[in-house]
Amino acid sequence: MPAKKKTRRQQRQQQAGAKEQLKESAPAYRVEHSELYGRYLVANRTLAAGEQLIREQPLAIGPCVSCEPVCLGCYQPVQLGPEQCRCQGCGWPLCDANCRGLGQGNGHSREECELYGQQRAQAADLLKLNASPDAVRDLYELVLIVRILLMRKHQPEQYAKIRLMESHTELRRENLTLWQHYEKKVVRRLLDDWQLTGELGELEPAELHEICGILDVNCFEIGQRGGKARTLYPSAFLLAHDCRPNTSHTDDPQNYSIILRTSRSVREQETLTLSYAYTLQGTLKRRTFIQGGKLFWCQCQRCADPRELGSDCSDLVCKICRTGNIRATEPLKQDADWACDHCAHRIDSVQLERLLDSINDDLESIDVHDIPALENFLIRYREVLRPNHYLLLSAKYSLCQIYGRIEGYLLPQLSPQDIERKERYCRDFLAVIDILEPGLTRLRGLIMYELHAPIMVLAQLGMQSGQMSRQEFQRRIKEVVRLLKESAHILQLEPPGSSEHEMGLAAADALAKINGQL
Repeated sequence: MPAKKKTRRQQRQQQAGAKEQLKESAPAYRVEHSELYGRYLVANRTLAAGEQLIREQPLAIGPCVSCEPVCLGCYQPVQLGPEQCRCQGCGWPLCDANCRGLGQGNGHSREECELYGQQRAQAADLLKLNASPDAVRDLYELVLIVRILLMRKHQPEQYAKIRLMESHTELRRENLTLWQHYEKKVVRRLLDDWQLTGELGELEPAELHEICGILDVNCFEIGQRGGKARTLYPSAFLLAHDCRPNTSHTDDPQNYSIILRTSRSVREQETLTLSYAYTLQGTLKRRTFIQGGKLFWCQCQRCADPRELGSDCSDLVCKICRTGNIRATEPLKQDADWACDHCAHRIDSVQLERLLDSINDDLESIDVHDIPALENFLIRYREVLRPNHYLLLSAKYSLCQIYGRIEGYLLPQLSPQDIERKERYCRDFLAVIDILEPGLTRLRGLIMYELHAPIMVLAQLGMQSGQMSRQEFQRRIKEVVRLLKESAHILQLEPPGSSEHEMGLAAADALAKINGQL
């Protein structure tokens, strides 16, 4: 029998389906250019949450600038004492003689070892137990710069890719403090003290300044399980900045690859963004940090909003009327006054920043495992900072993580009041994260996992004591299931071997056990 002819409706549906398939197979993004961003990435089509955009290994990797001493092979923390393992060739500290990064391009290569061996008196021999923090920092800052210079000699194609990245050299030259730092600590040290021109060919000060600028502008800080490093990637640097980004990224602990995904759905033509700063930081400090490293003042929607998209994470208590909130009058002007939204009280930005620095120093002085001290911090500053202020949120997040995790405060040892506090802190933190880092973000996954436990325990205690109805118990169990399901989904997007991925597996296991009992 002859085949039936397709109706016009069927033909239109088939054509629409073919177009949709073609659209879905199109590249996720494309590179565009503007005066504001330079080169940047935009969505080439509608992107679903969790869609992988980039996975690539680093062009260059080395220790962070402000880090403590680390192994040059794997970037794990090391000590500078006489008992610490040292490289036999150059004397730099190593985690141990069998470090997986020895002789590797993403670790302590043979070429690097040979160069440091020639500079031993001016490099590794200075890394002693009595070395000042500044001296240690200055030496570790040189490592990635020297590695890029070694690429200039041994991997010219890779070096050429790095030189294509933005350095903002002219803007950096206008910043006298920044320019003099690199001139003294890097340029003069490598050219005059180390005399690398003979070892690596002709080197001009301008080239070294450009490399320093490229690192400042384009580097990612990565790290898993205590190790920290800074890296340059072939294309991830092209993402524009936003203080409420639509992507999230992580790194593979095995090979330091960056994995960049959409954290929420992204419209076609929408700019792909990530945050160059810690998201849970107030606008005043966040903008200063970005300008100091990336040399621009952020003007994103969040930075322009005195309430930071409704998160209120910079709000202070008005000390005059006690009921009003102190907020920035003009958030995009760093020197603008802050004012109460209820009375006429105002405070200048310098005074405010001094107050924030003092409170931050107080928080930094507290051991992250000291629950009584963290609780005391919350009490002492609840009349100064609003509940969602980023400094209080930082203390609450620490408490979310350690309640139920350290001796003396394990879940079976916690009082109902302690468990309720953990639940409250988790909910406070999650409410802000849902605004500032919505979707499939690591922090959401982690805090959801932390939140499920107190809800579960309190529900069980309520049923056992007869103080909770079965309907309320079932409602709470449904919430636990939802939290574990989403947490498992988010955290299992993290690379195998990472602590977050393992927590995702634990969430999936807990979910399976609950479903087996329902």
